[in-house]
Amino acid sequence: MRLSSAARAVLFALALLTGSSAARADEAAVTLVIFKGGWIFGGSVGKGVMTFHGKTYGLTAGGLDYGLVFGGSQTTLQGRVRNIRRAQDIAGVYAAAGMGVALGAGVRGILLTNQNGAVLELGGKQVGLMANVDLSGLAITLKE
Repeated sequence: MRLSSAARAVLFALALLTGSSAARADEAAVTLVIFKGGWIFGGSVGKGVMTFHGKTYGLTAGGLDYGLVFGGSQTTLQGRVRNIRRAQDIAGVYAAAGMGVALGAGVRGILLTNQNGAVLELGGKQVGLMANVDLSGLAITLKE
């Protein structure tokens, strides 16, 4: 089966458009400091920065936890956010189900996705006394 030159041109243009949208997705460096505490219900609040295309943006973070939540901790996370096209794509709600224990100092890692398709890959140190098996959500806001 032979394709006409017009059909080949259309297929080529579609391939370019599809490839260019994936190529436009970018990543940025992220640092967050989050304070978490609770007893059955828990909450978290924090702040941080994102460096994207040489510009630094302030971030705020906050969320609620429900499940087995006990104690309090401070977590400093560093990593990256992938699959963003503009700085505003980091803003949104990230949801997770998880568990963890920190007594003194521990290591924490998270991988979360928001409604914009932004993927957070963060790791760092957690300090405090914290035990949790919970459903949690984290809302990140971009300060401009």
